[in-house]
Amino acid sequence: MEDYSEEDYEFLNLSLSVTTPSSREAKIMKKKKKNYEAKILRLLQLRENMLRQDHHNHHHHLQRRKAGTNNNNNNLIHLLLTTATAIDEDSNNIAASLDNLTDLYQTVSLTGDSVERVVAYFADGLAARLLTKKSPFYDMLMEEPTCEEEFLAFTDLYRVSPYYQFAHFTANQAILEAFEEEEDRNNRSIHVIDFDVSYGFQWPSLIQSLSEKASSGNRISLRITGFGTTLKELQETESRLVSFSKGFGNLVFEFQGLLRGSRITNLRKKKNESVAVNLVSYLNSASNSSLLMNFSDTLGFVRSLRPSVVVLVKQEGSRSIRTFLSRFTESLHYFAAMFDSLDDCLPLESAERLRIEKKLLGKEIKSMLNCDMEMDGVDCPKYERMEAWKARMENHGFVAMKMSSKSLMQAKLLLKMRTHYYYSPPLQFDDDAAGGGGGFRISERDQGRAISLGWQNRFLLTVSAWQLPLSSS
Repeated sequence: MEDYSEEDYEFLNLSLSVTTPSSREAKIMKKKKKNYEAKILRLLQLRENMLRQDHHNHHHHLQRRKAGTNNNNNNLIHLLLTTATAIDEDSNNIAASLDNLTDLYQTVSLTGDSVERVVAYFADGLAARLLTKKSPFYDMLMEEPTCEEEFLAFTDLYRVSPYYQFAHFTANQAILEAFEEEEDRNNRSIHVIDFDVSYGFQWPSLIQSLSEKASSGNRISLRITGFGTTLKELQETESRLVSFSKGFGNLVFEFQGLLRGSRITNLRKKKNESVAVNLVSYLNSASNSSLLMNFSDTLGFVRSLRPSVVVLVKQEGSRSIRTFLSRFTESLHYFAAMFDSLDDCLPLESAERLRIEKKLLGKEIKSMLNCDMEMDGVDCPKYERMEAWKARMENHGFVAMKMSSKSLMQAKLLLKMRTHYYYSPPLQFDDDAAGGGGGFRISERDQGRAISLGWQNRFLLTVSAWQLPLSSS
């Protein structure tokens, strides 16, 4: 038998002390992994139950939950925020986060009141973030609607809520006024460059307004250059708009679709035409955020076009967003207001409402919470305060224009026509923030240089119009 020196014994002891715990750690890790897997499966099972129940039984659910709703909703929001904090701060706290989400899925419902509904989609977004893209269940939680489903949901929201119509009508009024301002020198032609043309729903009302100013002997020419995400969407938008414009013989209409991100070398500019730039970045900007990512580059390019007017429509935030948690909280406030505002537009059990929430708003919530994972190294779109984008526009040499009284009247009238007034006073255009009854409000801000649509005490969308001072190059 070999003799071992004292040093050898020390070495053997040392190596034993290194190897033994690692196998114990491996066992612990294995057990932990098994435990996580069981928790994840339970979580997904409860989510599946929620979806199934919602499908069959939401009338009963609504009746059952009427009592104590406020208290329950506060608890839901608290649990949701606790979960978001745990996921953000502590990767060792996976088990607790899974337990919290499991509790949420047992309580929330896609067919409950507006708070339960919005929390359900935030729970999905957090669950996807917790599992990460490596998980086979990630895509199930982040399930994307088809293009057709998303289009239908968008159309529903456009029809029932003043949200998009406010943005489009107010923006178009500013474009129309810029055209009128230059009518004696623009050859009765205007070129609109739309950085997010989407389905093109903004433009029929402008086509109509311009046509009312024209006559068969004195036609007006409208060209729209629209940036979009897919060729198919651009083609459908073009055929919709061209077909609509055919009803207006005194208008010459032309559409050019460009894929977003393509180099803009063939942006033909006619002599003396008025140029209007449309920067509308709202709901669909979470999935199509290239406009927001390069906002500074975009403004540099816009400046080089020497436009007569730049119309900016922004979703409004209320705090600075630097971390995942602040983005989460801001998004929760914003979408809670959006879901709540649908109470003013559609009954809880309406199929259109469920479609809007699931295929449009729900998709945006989940994209917003996971955009930094979906697109590595990319800034997520932000709901910024008005002061933030105002400063950015001014830094690029743009000056805010006063919004006309006609824009304000039109926005308030839209609310009167588009929302349900359960407690409405007679129509009155007063000077305070209220643009009518219900929870929607119209506010003039920044000494008349911006108009906002709000829900109760929360601003949702703000429209402003900008121009370059004559002296600037």
